Amino acid sequence: MSVKAEDRATAASPRPEREKRSALSAGSVLLASHDTQGSRAAERAALDAVVRGGRLHHLVIVPEFWQSITGDGWRINASTEHLFCDYLEAQIEREILEHLARVNGQARASGILYSAGSKHGRLEDCLIAASEEADFDLVVIGAPRPKGRLGLRSRIDLNKLVRGLRVPVVVVPHPGHADVRSG
Repeated sequence: MSVKAEDRATAASPRPEREKRSALSAGSVLLASHDTQGSRAAERAALDAVVRGGRLHHLVIVPEFWQSITGDGWRINASTEHLFCDYLEAQIEREILEHLARVNGQARASGILYSAGSKHGRLEDCLIAASEEADFDLVVIGAPRPKGRLGLRSRIDLNKLVRGLRVPVVVVPHPGHADVRSG
């Protein structure tokens, strides 16, 4: 016996606390994003997935490659290298705080309890560790930037991530993915 999509939709019991239409529904979501086009798609999906009154924990991961950026070069001495590192850290912190404030505002407007944190290291290791620090129903991340798109490409070992997580993970497609395929 086959069931049509329309039949399944009417057979599913409605969730009274749910005001948004999403294929995902969770009371507690761990979101990893860092304010890129792809991660903003993951933010939208995570915000849609959390039920009103639910909880969204926003994790910003500073990848390992930032650790080696010191501004060293032939015109840089120890003093200016230290100044450059301080400047870079302050700039990253400013951008992260602006990003967190934006997502916090969206979560509050949707009746979602919001918390945030950051970790430094390999993306999959940080996500696995954060997922074990609280009781999450779902982990949401964005897909890698499609080839041919400008910007830094963070690397993630999806195999290690899915084997290490004890909760479902959703990888939200990059909004530019269709553009790359058709172009």
